[in-house]
Amino acid sequence: MRFKFKLSPFILICLTGGLAIFSSTMAKNPALPLYAGVLGINDSTLGFVAAASTIVGIIVSFPAAALSDFIGRRRLLLIAAFVFATAPWCYLLVHGVMGLVLVRIYHGLATAILGPIAMAAVADTFDKGRGERIAWYSSATMVGRFLAPLLGGALIFGNDFHWVYIVDGILGVLTMSAALFIKFPAQTLPPKNTPGKPKRDIGKEIIAIVTHRGILSTSLIDAVQYFAYGAIETYLPRFLKEKTNFTPLQIGSLFTAQIIVAALSKPLMGKLSDKYGRLPVIFGGLIFGGLVTLSLGFTTNYVVLIALTSSFGLGLSTVTASTSALVADLSKATNRGSAMGLLSTIMDIGQSAGPIVTGIIIGAFQYKVAFLTVGFVMIIAGLLYAGIMKSVPKVVNT
Repeated sequence: MRFKFKLSPFILICLTGGLAIFSSTMAKNPALPLYAGVLGINDSTLGFVAAASTIVGIIVSFPAAALSDFIGRRRLLLIAAFVFATAPWCYLLVHGVMGLVLVRIYHGLATAILGPIAMAAVADTFDKGRGERIAWYSSATMVGRFLAPLLGGALIFGNDFHWVYIVDGILGVLTMSAALFIKFPAQTLPPKNTPGKPKRDIGKEIIAIVTHRGILSTSLIDAVQYFAYGAIETYLPRFLKEKTNFTPLQIGSLFTAQIIVAALSKPLMGKLSDKYGRLPVIFGGLIFGGLVTLSLGFTTNYVVLIALTSSFGLGLSTVTASTSALVADLSKATNRGSAMGLLSTIMDIGQSAGPIVTGIIIGAFQYKVAFLTVGFVMIIAGLLYAGIMKSVPKVVNT
């Protein structure tokens, strides 16, 4: 009697996402800035290198996700998996700044395609418990994001980066292997045109998404949350370096705690949003996160700071576990990829803007003012969002 071990499509999507983010994060943290230094790339140019993949996400996520509504999630997911499997090996061929930028653009294509399409596939598959399932997928990617810097740092030997990118490449191949085994349920497949039935109008369906107040407002709230995340991730370490004698390990542990709390709490927050509704959870998480952010510039006590960064991680998971699920709720199966692509694009813009705007405020005033500003932005955005969503219908034009 033969025993057959079979993983469900949902588990395989989570495994694919976790391995993909593990691989892509290892390529940049901490390897990218260190590798760039070995290649002779200066600090000002490094910023453009680092931003290359994010810019690709802003440009590609929405059209790729919209295309998946018409040709199916699987094809686009396999394209992303192929890039994950091949991009890490390209770093070994780089000899200068342009080569590194091109590799980062190529690698950025994978994450730009994977994120919204994987979320849409999970949302397609589950109506009941959708928030919890999306949160579990997101937590799987967070595990990869957490493990990557630890393994990546351990595989860098002086100025030798071969092993980090070889192992990174192996993870990319494993990502593609997992993706190949995913059998998408029927509801994730694009509807076929039948005789006598009007053909689908891609332009009309996309316009329905980008003009829907609920989807647009929820995407902007996600951007506000990641605006704050990007600001804190970039400037809290510099603030602590100036104001304290904390070691890099102590500063790093604050963000490790944040990621662990976010990853562990996200499925619970998704389950709460399934039970009690998305809006109260999003609103509560954003206000809570805003209050935490307001407090960051007023203490240099390590125990208090680890409590605050962990609390921010809880607020982050509370908001983002529900925003993706709500966007899925507000869209139809036929244009859900477009909705998730819009969410991903606006989120990337928010996360990119966070360090830029915060840096300007710090340059003009000080860190305390910057953290206060970011916290108030979160709170005000939460209040405005609650008012807007009162009059939003549940679904896009049916």
